Parts: sequence; C-alpha cells; structure tokens
Amino acid sequence: MGTWGAGNFDSDTAADHLGGLADRLIAEVTEAMTGDPVELEPDEYWGVAVPCNLELLLVLARQGWVGVTLPPPETIRAWQQTFLAVWEETIDDLGPKAAYKEERRAVLNETFEHLAEASAAN
Repeated sequence: MGTWGAGNFDSDTAADHLGGLADRLIAEVTEAMTGDPVELEPDEYWGVAVPCNLELLLVLARQGWVGVTLPPPETIRAWQQTFLAVWEETIDDLGPKAAYKEERRAVLNETFEHLAEASAAN
C-alpha cells in the first residue's frame, strides 16, 4: 500500500519501524520473565523496566497505528503472575510504607490488566 496518509505513522516503512520497536519491547519483557527471577525484584533493573515496557506498549497500542502487535492476553497474564509473585516475595525487604506498597501493587496490576485488555480487543 505504501503511504496512506500524511501522518508520521501512515506508511509501510513507519509501520515496519513501529513493529520493530514493539517487538524489541516484547522481547525484553519475554527475556526478563524467563530469566533469573532475582532480576525482577522491585529494586533491580527489570523490576522497574518491565512495567515501563508494558506501559509503552499500551501507549503504542492505544494509538491504533499499524505495526503494533501485542502478545496474546494469556501471555500477558502469565507475565503478570510471574512478575507479581517476585514482587510480593521481595517488596517487604525494601521496607516500603504500607500505602506505597498498596498503591504500587494496584498500579502494577492495572498495567498488566490494561495491556491484556488491549490485546484482547485487537
């Protein structure tokens, strides 16, 4: 089709670029989820970066641009179980205030749930 509009993401090349970006975000999450669970702890790099990647994927998916393909909802929910199991096991070691812990848990759950919902809608 080539180009279908004047927007920055209205061409095959832009869709390919966006697809590559989304694929990299998904690959990083997949690798983190299948790697050493220690790396998913709340004070470790992937414990912070995984939710960031998920949020970025959600932002991209909500734009409706061609090129963004999300994993199936069941994959996202499996990630959620894995990630939150590590989070629950290790968050208390960092001594968070109860209110922060409750709010952060809610944000993490919402992030995974919203991405799973976006995936199911596609």
